[in-house]
Amino acid sequence: MLAIFKNSLVDPPKELTSPAPSKASKSPVETLQYFLSSNADNNPFSIEFADQGMLAYAPSQRSFMATQRMFCGLDDIYCVFIGGLHNLYSLNKQYGLQKVGNEAMFVVEAYRTMRDRGPYPAHQVLKDFDGSFGFVVYDHKSGTVFAALGGDEIVKLFWGIGVDGSVLISDDVDLIKESCAKSFAPFPTGCMYHSKEGLMSFEHPKNKMKAMPRVDSEGAMCGSYFKVDAYSKVHNMPRVGSQANWATFGQ
Repeated sequence: MLAIFKNSLVDPPKELTSPAPSKASKSPVETLQYFLSSNADNNPFSIEFADQGMLAYAPSQRSFMATQRMFCGLDDIYCVFIGGLHNLYSLNKQYGLQKVGNEAMFVVEAYRTMRDRGPYPAHQVLKDFDGSFGFVVYDHKSGTVFAALGGDEIVKLFWGIGVDGSVLISDDVDLIKESCAKSFAPFPTGCMYHSKEGLMSFEHPKNKMKAMPRVDSEGAMCGSYFKVDAYSKVHNMPRVGSQANWATFGQ
């Protein structure tokens, strides 16, 4: 999967940008074209959102849960989901949703419910996920990007800054490297990113995140990796209720 969003829509942590000169070989648009051509046998497709960004997806060739790739679009909410949830049926029941066919559809339905009714904060919903997962949601109506990665390190995501300042997210590190050069890092496990509220850990929501510098095998500074800061607390936690939901996190 590949997600590309303009920097006017997404404001990533500044530490994700490497101080090393950019030597990216592909622009984000060229990266998208390469993704589609290299997955031509898997019936890939992409969807563009005016001048804000795009999502690209290719179905998985294998049926293993950790490598499943799914896509869903409903009411201007779009989701690419990787992995699988063992408790999908019970999650539907727990959050009062109609039985849905797959995990991508569940995330879209759950996101819409949390956005519109806000009964639970996002970190509480994600902590209920039992399985290996990573996903990117784009809410076209609100211009919101929401991404998350499970904590078991089976599914991996990477994010980076393209040569034009766009933010890229993918499960293919080579795609990210070609477009972002040194300005990339693994997406932190057990964390979620919201384009209006930033990066936080859903496993440890009371703790802040801190940037950890990275140096590659050539000795060049890369984009920082982020981890939970055990000694720094968040003072304003998202509240349960209509003021805290998947669209705004709440403060």
